[in-house]
Amino acid sequence: MKRIIVLGGSFGGLTAAFELKRHLGKSAEITVISDDDRFVFLPSLPWLIMGHRRPGDITLKVAGMLGPKGINFVHEAALRVEPETSKVFTASGELAYDYLVISTGPFLSFDEVPGLGPEGGHTNCTFTLDHAVKTHLAWEKLLEDPGPVVVGSAQGVSCFGPSYELAYEMDTELRRRKMRHRVPIIYLTSEPYLGHMGVGGLGNSKRSFGDAFAEREIKAIVNGAMEEVVPGEIKLKDGTKLPFKFAMIAPPFKGVPAVAALGNPRGFIPVDKNYRHTKHKNIFVVGVAMAIAPPEPTPVPVGVPKTGFMTVKMAKTAAAAIAAEIKNETPPRPEELDVVCLMDMGNTAALMKASPVLPPRQESVTKMGLRYRYLKMGFEKYFLWKMKHGLSRLP
Repeated sequence: MKRIIVLGGSFGGLTAAFELKRHLGKSAEITVISDDDRFVFLPSLPWLIMGHRRPGDITLKVAGMLGPKGINFVHEAALRVEPETSKVFTASGELAYDYLVISTGPFLSFDEVPGLGPEGGHTNCTFTLDHAVKTHLAWEKLLEDPGPVVVGSAQGVSCFGPSYELAYEMDTELRRRKMRHRVPIIYLTSEPYLGHMGVGGLGNSKRSFGDAFAEREIKAIVNGAMEEVVPGEIKLKDGTKLPFKFAMIAPPFKGVPAVAALGNPRGFIPVDKNYRHTKHKNIFVVGVAMAIAPPEPTPVPVGVPKTGFMTVKMAKTAAAAIAAEIKNETPPRPEELDVVCLMDMGNTAALMKASPVLPPRQESVTKMGLRYRYLKMGFEKYFLWKMKHGLSRLP
């Protein structure tokens, strides 16, 4: 019986585990290792920050999802991977594997900018459930005592969507409360232009986002490189100083320490078309942990996003390749990696599509309309239902 370990219990890790079990049944022992025993529907964290969701609305217990499928769950952090001996080490000991799937997400590298982050710093964050809960409390305080807001992304970020969503949602909510004139909003981003998103833009995203910011009187600062954050002020490397009462800044991304040694200088891991490690052939990598080169040089470093949509596709491809190898079959041809993203904008929403994800492309679209907001709400319910029942074969 083959032993397969999956690191990570989010979109990629759970999809890979469910797909491996579906393909291999009892011929493989599958174990998921994660330091979080909750699956969090991460796209809804901006809604939680705004008070439109509670933690229980967007979380599921990982053990309760995996157990009925006959998949083991180890609720611990992976400390390191030893590829030469095919072992994963946790605080409780070591686990051997025949195949390893890495889907560990990002390491949030707050320390690259002094004063950044909610723990020991002066800014808020939206990339984990616990951080989002704290950010919601900070938002509530702002509503009681209004003042300047800075929302955006530091250099080295590869996920820009949540920051855009919060800028739009905050504007909408402040206008609803008749408070917008008391809260100046600055959007600070390392992107070379609005709507770049780390992928060279999507369709007319540059014009669409620029127009939307102008209509809402959100001031944008692009090519922003942060120097440090002190209480109530963000200092940029060009000398600009941005005062704030509330700041939500996405931090630089790096590879998770347990697996960073398998990758490039920032810890992102190189793979082939089936998401197999380019050196260690029994290791597969999906999601944020995987290395993708940016499509173009930019004045300030930005990363390529690996959305939940992209990560699920990667996980299915990697699982199919592992299953085919174990069964001595030819793996299916991997699909082109594309992206579909739904972005809430408070009183409307945007649909963004790119195929493939990096230019030149067959298709690249940004559309706006209220129907996409309802589509995102429906997708949230659908995906939580799908994961709760382990129905990874569904789109």
